[in-house]
Amino acid sequence: MIRSFSHIFLFLALAADLTSVNSQSIEPKHTLNVELGLPNGFSNPAFKSIMQGLVSLAPYYQFDFSNHLTIGGGVRYSYFAVNEFKVPSPVYGGMHSVGGFVKLGWQKFLSDRFATDIGLKVGYMQQYFDTDRNDSLGVNPLNVNCFYIEPALGLILTADEQNSYRFFASYGWSGFGFKPSMIGLETFGGYDPSEFDKLTGFLIIGFGYTHYFKKD
Repeated sequence: MIRSFSHIFLFLALAADLTSVNSQSIEPKHTLNVELGLPNGFSNPAFKSIMQGLVSLAPYYQFDFSNHLTIGGGVRYSYFAVNEFKVPSPVYGGMHSVGGFVKLGWQKFLSDRFATDIGLKVGYMQQYFDTDRNDSLGVNPLNVNCFYIEPALGLILTADEQNSYRFFASYGWSGFGFKPSMIGLETFGGYDPSEFDKLTGFLIIGFGYTHYFKKD
Protein backbone atom coordinates (compact mmCIF):
# COMPACT_ATOMS: atom_id res chain seq x y z
CA MET A 1 0.00 0.00 0.00
CA ILE A 2 2.86 2.40 0.80
CA ARG A 3 4.44 1.69 -2.59
CA SER A 4 1.18 2.43 -4.43
CA PHE A 5 0.69 5.76 -2.64
CA SER A 6 4.34 6.66 -3.26
CA HIS A 7 4.03 6.01 -7.00
CA ILE A 8 0.89 8.14 -7.20
CA PHE A 9 2.50 11.00 -5.29
CA LEU A 10 5.69 10.87 -7.36
CA PHE A 11 3.64 11.00 -10.56
CA LEU A 12 1.75 14.05 -9.32
CA ALA A 13 5.01 15.72 -8.30
CA LEU A 14 6.57 15.18 -11.71
CA ALA A 15 3.44 16.40 -13.48
CA ALA A 16 3.32 19.51 -11.30
CA ASP A 17 7.02 20.17 -11.91
CA LEU A 18 6.56 20.05 -15.68
CA THR A 19 3.73 22.58 -15.50
CA SER A 20 5.47 25.05 -13.16
CA VAL A 21 8.33 26.50 -15.20
CA ASN A 22 7.62 29.97 -13.77
CA SER A 23 7.44 28.90 -10.13
CA GLN A 24 9.93 30.23 -7.60
CA SER A 25 11.95 27.97 -5.40
CA ILE A 26 11.00 27.70 -1.71
CA GLU A 27 13.68 28.14 0.93
CA PRO A 28 11.88 27.12 4.13
CA LYS A 29 12.87 28.44 7.53
CA HIS A 30 9.92 28.59 9.94
CA THR A 31 7.06 26.21 9.16
CA LEU A 32 3.83 25.03 10.73
CA ASN A 33 2.93 21.43 9.93
CA VAL A 34 -0.09 19.21 10.50
CA GLU A 35 -0.10 15.47 9.80
CA LEU A 36 -3.26 13.36 9.75
CA GLY A 37 -2.98 9.60 9.33
CA LEU A 38 -4.39 6.15 9.91
CA PRO A 39 -2.45 4.14 12.53
CA ASN A 40 -2.13 0.36 12.49
CA GLY A 41 -0.83 -1.75 15.37
CA PHE A 42 2.22 -4.00 14.93
CA SER A 43 4.89 -5.91 16.85
CA ASN A 44 2.89 -6.87 19.97
CA PRO A 45 0.53 -9.64 18.71
CA ALA A 46 -2.30 -8.86 21.13
CA PHE A 47 -2.23 -5.15 20.35
CA LYS A 48 -2.13 -5.80 16.58
CA SER A 49 -5.16 -8.09 16.81
CA ILE A 50 -7.33 -6.42 19.44
CA MET A 51 -6.77 -2.69 18.89
CA GLN A 52 -7.93 -1.01 15.67
CA GLY A 53 -6.36 2.34 14.78
CA LEU A 54 -8.78 5.10 13.78
CA VAL A 55 -6.86 8.38 13.75
CA SER A 56 -3.47 9.98 14.38
CA LEU A 57 -3.01 13.77 14.48
CA ALA A 58 0.32 15.60 14.91
CA PRO A 59 0.64 19.40 14.63
CA TYR A 60 4.20 20.72 15.03
CA TYR A 61 6.57 23.62 14.40
CA GLN A 62 9.77 23.10 12.42
CA PHE A 63 12.90 25.18 11.80
CA ASP A 64 14.96 24.49 8.67
CA PHE A 65 18.70 25.22 8.60
CA SER A 66 20.51 26.21 5.41
CA ASN A 67 22.26 22.81 5.28
CA HIS A 68 18.87 21.00 5.01
CA LEU A 69 18.89 19.83 8.63
CA THR A 70 15.67 20.46 10.56
CA ILE A 71 14.55 20.59 14.17
CA GLY A 72 11.06 20.96 15.56
CA GLY A 73 8.57 20.03 18.20
CA GLY A 74 4.87 19.44 18.63
CA VAL A 75 2.10 17.32 20.07
CA ARG A 76 0.53 14.06 18.98
CA TYR A 77 -2.83 12.39 19.52
CA SER A 78 -4.01 8.97 18.35
CA TYR A 79 -6.93 6.71 19.06
CA PHE A 80 -7.21 2.93 18.84
CA ALA A 81 -10.63 1.34 19.33
CA VAL A 82 -11.20 -2.15 20.66
CA ASN A 83 -12.05 -4.47 17.78
CA GLU A 84 -15.22 -6.14 19.05
CA PHE A 85 -14.71 -9.09 16.71
CA LYS A 86 -11.31 -9.94 18.21
CA VAL A 87 -12.19 -10.18 21.91
CA PRO A 88 -13.74 -13.21 23.67
CA SER A 89 -16.41 -11.08 25.38
CA PRO A 90 -17.86 -7.63 24.60
CA VAL A 91 -15.60 -4.68 25.37
CA TYR A 92 -16.48 -1.12 24.35
CA GLY A 93 -13.98 1.73 24.26
CA GLY A 94 -10.38 2.17 23.26
CA MET A 95 -6.98 3.73 23.88
CA HIS A 96 -6.33 7.47 23.72
CA SER A 97 -2.66 8.46 23.31
CA VAL A 98 -1.61 12.04 24.06
CA GLY A 99 1.91 13.42 24.21
CA GLY A 100 4.64 15.68 22.91
CA PHE A 101 7.76 15.17 20.82
CA VAL A 102 10.85 16.73 19.31
CA LYS A 103 11.71 16.07 15.69
CA LEU A 104 15.14 15.92 14.07
CA GLY A 105 15.35 15.57 10.31
CA TRP A 106 16.71 16.33 6.89
CA GLN A 107 14.65 18.05 4.19
CA LYS A 108 15.65 18.95 0.65
CA PHE A 109 13.82 20.38 -2.36
CA LEU A 110 14.71 18.34 -5.44
CA SER A 111 12.88 20.84 -7.66
CA ASP A 112 10.77 23.98 -7.27
CA ARG A 113 7.74 21.82 -6.53
CA PHE A 114 8.96 18.58 -4.96
CA ALA A 115 10.87 17.80 -1.75
CA THR A 116 11.63 14.90 0.56
CA ASP A 117 11.58 14.99 4.35
CA ILE A 118 13.28 12.32 6.46
CA GLY A 119 12.75 12.71 10.18
CA LEU A 120 12.86 11.10 13.60
CA LYS A 121 10.35 11.97 16.32
CA VAL A 122 11.20 11.20 19.94
CA GLY A 123 8.64 11.90 22.61
CA TYR A 124 6.70 11.02 25.72
CA MET A 125 3.16 9.64 25.60
CA GLN A 126 0.33 8.95 27.99
CA GLN A 127 -2.02 6.12 27.09
CA TYR A 128 -5.54 6.19 28.53
CA PHE A 129 -7.39 2.88 28.25
CA ASP A 130 -11.02 3.98 28.48
CA THR A 131 -13.40 0.99 28.33
CA ASP A 132 -16.62 -0.13 29.93
CA ARG A 133 -14.77 -3.09 31.48
CA ASN A 134 -12.27 -0.81 33.21
CA ASP A 135 -15.15 1.33 34.40
CA SER A 136 -16.78 -1.67 36.08
CA LEU A 137 -13.43 -2.51 37.71
CA GLY A 138 -13.05 1.04 39.05
CA VAL A 139 -9.82 1.76 37.14
CA ASN A 140 -11.20 3.81 34.26
CA PRO A 141 -9.26 5.15 32.56
CA LEU A 142 -6.19 2.98 33.07
CA ASN A 143 -3.14 5.19 32.53
CA VAL A 144 0.19 4.01 31.04
CA ASN A 145 3.11 6.41 30.45
CA CYS A 146 6.04 5.75 28.14
CA PHE A 147 8.61 7.17 25.74
CA TYR A 148 8.29 6.55 22.03
CA ILE A 149 10.40 6.84 18.88
CA GLU A 150 9.06 7.29 15.34
CA PRO A 151 11.12 7.53 12.10
CA ALA A 152 9.20 8.92 9.11
CA LEU A 153 9.46 9.68 5.40
CA GLY A 154 7.52 12.50 3.73
CA LEU A 155 7.04 13.26 0.01
CA ILE A 156 6.18 16.97 -0.37
CA LEU A 157 4.39 18.72 -3.22
CA THR A 158 4.16 22.53 -3.03
CA ALA A 159 0.99 24.44 -3.94
CA ASP A 160 2.62 27.90 -3.87
CA GLU A 161 5.41 29.74 -2.05
CA GLN A 162 3.72 29.42 1.34
CA ASN A 163 1.81 26.13 1.23
CA SER A 164 2.54 22.49 0.49
CA TYR A 165 1.01 19.05 0.96
CA ARG A 166 2.64 15.75 1.68
CA PHE A 167 2.18 12.00 1.75
CA PHE A 168 3.99 10.42 4.69
CA ALA A 169 4.63 7.05 6.25
CA SER A 170 6.13 6.41 9.69
CA TYR A 171 6.75 3.50 12.01
CA GLY A 172 7.01 3.94 15.74
CA TRP A 173 7.65 2.00 18.92
CA SER A 174 5.99 2.84 22.24
CA GLY A 175 7.87 1.81 25.36
CA PHE A 176 5.23 -0.45 26.87
CA GLY A 177 3.91 -3.95 26.29
CA PHE A 178 0.18 -4.21 25.65
CA LYS A 179 -1.79 -6.69 27.75
CA PRO A 180 -5.51 -7.57 27.30
CA SER A 181 -5.96 -6.79 31.00
CA MET A 182 -5.37 -3.11 30.13
CA ILE A 183 -8.82 -3.01 28.51
CA GLY A 184 -10.40 -5.03 31.31
CA LEU A 185 -10.20 -8.57 29.91
CA GLU A 186 -9.64 -11.25 32.55
CA THR A 187 -8.86 -13.96 29.99
CA PHE A 188 -6.11 -13.70 27.39
CA GLY A 189 -8.04 -15.26 24.51
CA GLY A 190 -5.32 -17.69 23.46
CA TYR A 191 -2.41 -15.22 23.40
CA ASP A 192 0.98 -16.25 24.73
CA PRO A 193 1.58 -14.12 27.87
CA SER A 194 5.32 -14.09 27.12
CA GLU A 195 4.60 -11.90 24.06
CA PHE A 196 2.89 -9.19 26.11
CA ASP A 197 6.29 -7.69 26.96
CA LYS A 198 7.05 -6.91 23.31
CA LEU A 199 7.07 -3.18 22.63
CA THR A 200 3.92 -1.86 21.03
CA GLY A 201 4.61 -0.87 17.42
CA PHE A 202 2.49 1.20 15.05
CA LEU A 203 2.57 2.09 11.36
CA ILE A 204 1.01 5.41 10.29
CA ILE A 205 0.16 6.30 6.69
CA GLY A 206 -1.43 9.63 5.87
CA PHE A 207 -1.26 13.14 4.48
CA GLY A 208 -0.04 16.46 5.81
CA TYR A 209 -0.09 20.20 5.27
CA THR A 210 2.75 22.73 5.69
CA HIS A 211 2.60 26.51 5.89
CA TYR A 212 5.86 28.38 5.17
CA PHE A 213 6.14 31.66 7.04
CA LYS A 214 7.56 34.56 5.05
CA LYS A 215 11.11 35.59 5.88
CA ASP A 216 11.69 39.02 7.40
